[in-house]
Amino acid sequence: MFWTAVAATGLAGIGGTGLGGGIACLLRRDSPRMVSLLLSFAAGVMTAVVCCDLLAEAVGAGGRMGLALTAAAVLAGHGAVEGLEQLLERRGAHGLVAAGAALAAAVALHNVPEGMVIGAAFASGGREGAGGVALAGVIALHNIPEGMAVAGPLRAGNLPRIWAMAAAAATGVPTVAGAALGYQLGTLGPVGLAVTLGFASGAMLYVVFGELLPEALTLWQSRVPALAAVSGIVTGLMVVYA
Repeated sequence: MFWTAVAATGLAGIGGTGLGGGIACLLRRDSPRMVSLLLSFAAGVMTAVVCCDLLAEAVGAGGRMGLALTAAAVLAGHGAVEGLEQLLERRGAHGLVAAGAALAAAVALHNVPEGMVIGAAFASGGREGAGGVALAGVIALHNIPEGMAVAGPLRAGNLPRIWAMAAAAATGVPTVAGAALGYQLGTLGPVGLAVTLGFASGAMLYVVFGELLPEALTLWQSRVPALAAVSGIVTGLMVVYA
């Protein structure tokens, strides 16, 4: 059962984000308007995932201190990813490439507790253990737009397709590590879950509002990118609540 959990989680994590990255890499990047739409859509997806999934779960998991823990973790995540982006820029990665790398780190971090949930479901055995396969399938669908969100800025920053897709797929690797840990130990405690999800949320929000949306509006000063962002939010809602 352990190796079944690891295999299913690998397909859900690496396969889902890799597929999303591949879809993003197939889109044209020579048109500023197309890049603007892709960035806006990715920003919308991540906004929905953060606000309707990660933050809600973090606040609920933290108990009486959930809101304070989550708020502090969000601010910490924002500061950490801003520092990471500045470090990447000093090492030669600029603009959208740095933003994409920072977003990849944030997505990878939040994939750990997702994997732990899958691993714990398999470890429980019985009906819930069988339900781990269904849960892995849901998370795989959930990871497709996240892979698009990671690969989109990287491709827009002229990173080769293979590297952009590989970066998106690599964000799913921590899901497998989380599954192994979850199978052995169970899920994260409430405080750890609130802090982890809050930190990842803050990191993603920085990239969305500090990089993706401003760049999208710079590339195409129109109301159309706003529609793309709203479409991304709707897509994210469908993934979260499907």
